[in-house]
Amino acid sequence: MMNNNNKLKVFSGRANIALGEKIARALGDALGKITLDNFPDGETSVRIDEDVRGRDIYIVQPTCPPVNQNLMELLIILDAFKRSSAARITAVLPYYGYARQDRKDQGRVPITAKLVADLLSSAGADRVLALDLHAAQIQGFFDIPVDHLYASPVIAKYVRSLNIPPRDMVVLSPDEGSIKKALMFQKKLGGAIAVVDKRRSSATETKQANLIGAPLEGKVVVIFDDMISTAGSVVGAVNVALHHGAREVYVCATHAVLCDNAVPRLRELRIQKIAVTDTIPLPPEKQLPNIEVLSVATLLADAIKRIHLNESVSKLFE
Repeated sequence: MMNNNNKLKVFSGRANIALGEKIARALGDALGKITLDNFPDGETSVRIDEDVRGRDIYIVQPTCPPVNQNLMELLIILDAFKRSSAARITAVLPYYGYARQDRKDQGRVPITAKLVADLLSSAGADRVLALDLHAAQIQGFFDIPVDHLYASPVIAKYVRSLNIPPRDMVVLSPDEGSIKKALMFQKKLGGAIAVVDKRRSSATETKQANLIGAPLEGKVVVIFDDMISTAGSVVGAVNVALHHGAREVYVCATHAVLCDNAVPRLRELRIQKIAVTDTIPLPPEKQLPNIEVLSVATLLADAIKRIHLNESVSKLFE
């Protein structure tokens, strides 16, 4: 008979408590008891308020803005569980920060995606569960097992609910780097495919030059991306779609980072709906009337259950 110390338990940092609660509820449990606070000088204080010896622990903490604070909090939580004799500790990262710097594309720059992977391992993570990494090869930076999930089942289900006839739909990739993602959605949803030829002029500025692929005149365009950060790519792709005669435009993205002037930029665009997931919490000042927030809690809960029972996680995508 399985005793209490063999059971899994989900805990959450302060980055996205609402998502942690939804995941725990989907698993038929409540969030684990943990006290998170700050010392007067700003240092993070962590205390686990229940026995976790021998437990299979899952810590939900996206390293979203404020990135440094949330990352440091996650590292301290991991250390606390390691020193409390948990049997296995899995860091559940719905959003993996510092992922953009995943290679040396110029001299004398860091590879922060690898640095964060090393930090997580050193702090005590035995396993990582991530969702829609900025680049899939980031999995190779870890010396511990990584389960990489995709939000595509959740987003594809939403797009199907829009009842867009496949003959009227064009899946538009906002740049060449997102072609694989666009092709995956096009295979699931049908319709034609097109690509925006994007040229990056700086780290924050891009220029959308040409349209490659299916014509957009009179079509319903659906744009898929892994994240909306400053919204430069999305705004450029939407403008290209409208310039080429698109009847309606929908935008779908996993991570709603929405930093800098992203919200004012999106507010000014003629977009029917912007569908994002709840990997990152959306405060009131970032909510727009046409934003739909889709929950990935059930997807993550199913993955956690499969990991705990040593079952295949890839079955979730068959």
